[in-house]
Amino acid sequence: MIFIDQELCTGCRRCAEVCPVDAIVGEPGKPQSVDQEICVMCGQCVQVCSSYGSIWDDGLTPREQKLAERGLLPSVKEPLFAAWNEGRAKLVKEALADPDRYVMVQVAPAVRVAIAEEFGMPLGSLAPGKMAAALRRLGFDRVYSTDFTADLTIMEEGNELIERVTKGGTLPMFTSCCPAWVKYLEQTYPELLPHLSTCKSPQQMAGALFKTYGAKVDNVDPAKVYSVSVMPCTCKDFESGRPEMKASGYRDVDVVITTRELAHLIKDAGIDFNALPEEEYDRPLGLYTGAGTIFGATGGVMEAALRTAYEVIAKKPIPELDLKFVRGGEGVRYATVKIEDLELKVCVVSGLKNVAPVLEQVKAGKADFHFMEVMTCPVGCVSGGGQPKALLPSDRLCARMARTESTYRHDAQLPHRKSNENPDIKKIYKEFLGKPLGEKSHHLLHTSYTPRRRKA
Repeated sequence: MIFIDQELCTGCRRCAEVCPVDAIVGEPGKPQSVDQEICVMCGQCVQVCSSYGSIWDDGLTPREQKLAERGLLPSVKEPLFAAWNEGRAKLVKEALADPDRYVMVQVAPAVRVAIAEEFGMPLGSLAPGKMAAALRRLGFDRVYSTDFTADLTIMEEGNELIERVTKGGTLPMFTSCCPAWVKYLEQTYPELLPHLSTCKSPQQMAGALFKTYGAKVDNVDPAKVYSVSVMPCTCKDFESGRPEMKASGYRDVDVVITTRELAHLIKDAGIDFNALPEEEYDRPLGLYTGAGTIFGATGGVMEAALRTAYEVIAKKPIPELDLKFVRGGEGVRYATVKIEDLELKVCVVSGLKNVAPVLEQVKAGKADFHFMEVMTCPVGCVSGGGQPKALLPSDRLCARMARTESTYRHDAQLPHRKSNENPDIKKIYKEFLGKPLGEKSHHLLHTSYTPRRRKA
């Protein structure tokens, strides 16, 4: 949940300017508030807010009390800004101290290109190995990567798209991995919900696998598995709390923390992040391809899907892996991809403010494309509401560019760059899931959506 501190807000309304759903309400010059019903919890208001409390201000609620109200660790030293999201780091710290819990963690693609900024490294520093090392020193029993289930999402979502195109399903199909976008569609365009892919997001797929396949691999009672995710996104907590997200028989993801909160935990434990060695993620749920890691940037889901869809349909290697025509910044992009006899038309929307005109085309039956990716935040998850905060607009732009460049550099460095080439993805289908869109895959990895239109 996103809140605005009435004591600290100056009413500058910079938060209202970046809100994609007009959920910030209030008069200029007076404290603002959040309409929780329509808020999509993207956290862009948290990123842009520059009103904070000084330790010298008399009459403010004590800092210790504000930290507790915000769910932050008592050791947090950073300024407390007016716009804030509810934190969960204390729950993670308690779980790690509990010997009866087997704590598995997953880390989203965009976290590895931003976490190092919290420790003084240059904007966009790539630090997947140091982050894995830090998570082990915090005490996690298994350190996995959401990039693995991003690869799994491509296997499921790519096959779903192929089935809709070849067998006559609802088109265009929309991606479903951004929870703020999904909530927006549920509350603003519920009549278009059949267009959403039925795939869960990579976070939720990982949670479902932790307490089934992961518990089986480690010979652990699923009831003892505590599932933690580290996300660049302030809406992932809402997603994990959806009542339908318990396909494993338990709540699939028990708690979600942001990139900033992971940095708080590392600092709280006195870990010297910069001095850590580079370590690998655990297998089998931590091995990922370049396709999995580019989920963090706008156009990444589309590019990853096209790399695999091409090979599934054409049954031969894709001639060019870097599909730069779907990459870019905030806005709407269209492209056509020739795959044998099929001309697959795609659309990429970056920034939720840009999606309404496209959805109106779909409603009017005038959308001339098959597949649409939507990311709520300006250039995708790398600019998510839970990422390290930059106060100056110029620094925010530099951070977004640097994180995006690191994302694609990481993709290029990895030995496998297509989801269908991930050896542990092949293994999990052989040993556990069966086949994409199969019975077990459908039960664990797919979901349904809820119309949420506000009543007049």
